[in-house]
Amino acid sequence: MKKEKVYSAEVIRAYGVDPREVPLYPISQAARYLKIPTRTLRDWTLGRTYSINQGNEQRNFSPLIQLPNRDIFSLSFMNLIEAHVLKGMRKMENIPLYKIRLALDYIEKQFPSPYPLADNHFQTDGIDLFVEKLGQLLAVSRGGQLTFKEIIQDYLRRIDRDFDAKPLRIYPFLKSNPNANDPKQILIDPLVSFGRPVLVGTGIPTDVLAGRFYSGDSLEELAEDYGVKEEQVEEAIRYEAPIRKAA
Repeated sequence: MKKEKVYSAEVIRAYGVDPREVPLYPISQAARYLKIPTRTLRDWTLGRTYSINQGNEQRNFSPLIQLPNRDIFSLSFMNLIEAHVLKGMRKMENIPLYKIRLALDYIEKQFPSPYPLADNHFQTDGIDLFVEKLGQLLAVSRGGQLTFKEIIQDYLRRIDRDFDAKPLRIYPFLKSNPNANDPKQILIDPLVSFGRPVLVGTGIPTDVLAGRFYSGDSLEELAEDYGVKEEQVEEAIRYEAPIRKAA
C-alpha cells in the first residue's frame, strides 16, 4: 500500500477545505463510477421510506453513508470510498443489509468517525471486530467469516492511503461483478482532473477517450494522440461502456 503526503496545509488552504470532503459526485455519477445501481446508492446515502403490512404501515430506512451536505445530493471522495467498501460487503448474498448496519453501528462505537467505512481503523482493527460482530449476528462458521473478510480486503486493496492513513485515491473495478485480480487501470483522485476517473499514470479522463471513440476515432488514433497504448484506450472504453449504454 502506498503512503504519500499530498494533502498539505497549503493544498487545503487553496481549496478552503480538505478536497476529499467536497461534494464532487452527484449520486447518479458516483453510481456509474463504482458500478452500483443508482437506486441502491440513493438508498445508502439518502435513505427511503417503504411500506409493510400491505401498505398500512410505513418504515424508514436510514442512510448508511452521511453526505457532507444534506441539501446537495452529491458524494464526497470520502463517501465514494465508503460506497466502494459497502459494495464489497454486499457481495455476500446471505448477509441482510440490516445486519451489516448493526455491525457497522458496533464499529462506530469502537472507533468514532464521520467516515467509518473509509477510516483506517476499519482496515486494521475494525475489520476484525466487524467480522466478529457479524459472525455473532449470523451464527456463521469461521470459514464463512474468512470468506467475508477476504472479499472486503479485495476492495480495500484498491485504495491508496497517505501517511496519515486517510484515503488518497481509489482504483475502481471496471465492471459490476469484478474479479479480485482485475488490474488497476483506472484511478479516481480528487486532485487529478477534478476527481474524474482517469487512466493510471496519465491524467487522461476515461470519458474523453470513450467520447472520441464513440464519435468515430479509432483505437490507433486515440493511442497516438494521447501517447498511450491501445490497450489502455480499450480499458477506458470498457470502463465507460456500461455507463453510455445505460444512458
